[in-house]
Amino acid sequence: MDKLDLKIIDFLSGNSRTPFMEIARKLKVSESTIRKRVSNLEKNGIIRKYSLEIDAGKVGISNIALIGVDVVPEKYLDVAKRLAEFDGIKYAASTAGDHMFMIEVWAKNDDDLRSFSDKLKGLDGVTRICPAIIKDTLKGSL
Repeated sequence: MDKLDLKIIDFLSGNSRTPFMEIARKLKVSESTIRKRVSNLEKNGIIRKYSLEIDAGKVGISNIALIGVDVVPEKYLDVAKRLAEFDGIKYAASTAGDHMFMIEVWAKNDDDLRSFSDKLKGLDGVTRICPAIIKDTLKGSL
């Protein structure tokens, strides 16, 4: 990877639908150079997927929450498997920090988020959840 690859990644990170011709023009290289570079980045697993960013409010989601989840150590793997299968969780990760897991949850309204939280607390092995409702995104996307 070189500086050109990093610049291509930067363009595609901002909008993965940016036409190769536009990237080529801005980077002052040929469109075929961009096409070959992107193909190599994909083949080498550097670009693993392209994703979609939506306006959650326009699809009926009014609450997005980040929730820290703590579990008893002997149930760690069981809870990890359950979180990976749980409806409503958009993202789940094991962490080293204040909580064993961090999850991102999308809920239609307060009642749905409360119901989700109750189900989460009811999982065998969960000792505590710490929700934080996202009010405004300052940088990046969820």
